[in-house]
Amino acid sequence: MRPLFLLTITLLLPLGAAERPNIIVILADDQGSGDFSANNPQSKIPTPNLDRMAAQGLRFTDGHTSSGVCTPSRYSLLTGRYHWRTRLQSGVLGGFSPPLLAQDRLTVAGMLKGQGYTTGCFGKWHLGLGWPLKDGTTADDGGDYSKEYKKMGQIDYATDIKDGPLEHGFDTFYGISASLDMPPFVWIKDRRVTEIPSVTKTWLRTGPASPKFEAIDVLPSVIDHTIAFISEQKRAHPAQPFFAYVPLNAPHTPIVPTKEFQGSSGISPYADFVRQVDADVGRLLASLEQQGLSESTLVIFTSDNGCSTAANIPELQKAGHEPSYVYRGNKADAYEGGHRVPFVVRWPGRVKPGVSAALVGQIDFMATFAELVGVPVPAAMGEDSASFLPVLMGVKTESRQGIISQSINGSFAIRDGQWKLILCPGSGGWSAPKPGSKEEVGLPLVQLFDLSQDIGEKHNLQDKYPERVAAMKAELERLIARGRSTPGDDLRNDVPVQLIKKAGKKKLADK
Repeated sequence: MRPLFLLTITLLLPLGAAERPNIIVILADDQGSGDFSANNPQSKIPTPNLDRMAAQGLRFTDGHTSSGVCTPSRYSLLTGRYHWRTRLQSGVLGGFSPPLLAQDRLTVAGMLKGQGYTTGCFGKWHLGLGWPLKDGTTADDGGDYSKEYKKMGQIDYATDIKDGPLEHGFDTFYGISASLDMPPFVWIKDRRVTEIPSVTKTWLRTGPASPKFEAIDVLPSVIDHTIAFISEQKRAHPAQPFFAYVPLNAPHTPIVPTKEFQGSSGISPYADFVRQVDADVGRLLASLEQQGLSESTLVIFTSDNGCSTAANIPELQKAGHEPSYVYRGNKADAYEGGHRVPFVVRWPGRVKPGVSAALVGQIDFMATFAELVGVPVPAAMGEDSASFLPVLMGVKTESRQGIISQSINGSFAIRDGQWKLILCPGSGGWSAPKPGSKEEVGLPLVQLFDLSQDIGEKHNLQDKYPERVAAMKAELERLIARGRSTPGDDLRNDVPVQLIKKAGKKKLADK
């Protein structure tokens, strides 16, 4: 097999400090690849602002998360390291989970801050926080958000959060702790809640809430605070570049479009919410234009995983809309619909508009941004990140040969060019055949697909190409054992990594 990464080259004309662009990463929550009409010609949900961004930038058709669910994808995006090298081997964190990021783990924000960038995070964190308890310890819900955290009432909301975005490279943070349907229902500014939770509210789950906190306000407020951050940087520090990480809460549940968008799609509340995401991204891009920052700002739009079953996919399909486009599965799955996502990069005047079939991942942001600002990634950091800057600059047509993804139950999938191997008999997630279901009984234990001929993953070729199955499985084992998938000295994973996950009926959901 060829290596799963390709060495990139340094730009012939590295950017000077004065030329370093502002960087904005917009991360939608549960928006499928087909919920973006530039990707999906048959889409029934118009996304004119995202389509305009795609027309002005480079749209990747083979862009991926590291997981079919959000917490692991967010970890990999910010660190350039696969999440399964940490304690998070399946599922996602809860609203009262301790931090997944180690204190010494470099993030994209920390790397850019070290290069003179002002850094801000606005939106859904969902990587764990050091919530202080009144006895001096910190909260730990064990990641079990399916039931009420027994120490929920002991949290000291009047003191600083002990470990959050500001401890991981961000100068400022305004957002929520986890998914919008997970308590606590509070706004956090930097290290403090903006209003002590004194009431109880329910958005799918019930928990402590600030009296003025309303789910319907979150998406517009996230965009408002991002625009305010950018405006302040332009006013007070015009010569200093900024990095804004904007992890949206939408169109994840609770599906709460504002009044302006309710009924606007003519399909469903989820489709209305997708339209609002598009409009709010348009507001952010318009603000850049109004402030004269478009040409000096690199903007990325992507999503943390595929469309959720909570969107009522049959309702969308009845209207002729496929949220995963031509890909099999959806959120939580090892199939393409779980982790192949919208992926657009716009930088007017520097990134030539077009469409790229290069295989890229959000895990590559670390190496890409490091090369962009002209610094190496530290040897023990960003160990799975490969720069796709040469692809953006038109110097190369590919940046990596393969990539690794997981489903919600931790089942592995590995790419090698056109080939994809899944190490479970079904989806590993929420699509049929589900883990531990009757539909899985009797199926081969692994699945091999030739995506160049079978993008819908319908024809399992594992019995026809046993040598390829063995080679790809061995390569995955090697990359796990090495503690990295890029050149360099071997490193340690945080925990032992189990290659094959046992089928079970444990409910794994974050919707």
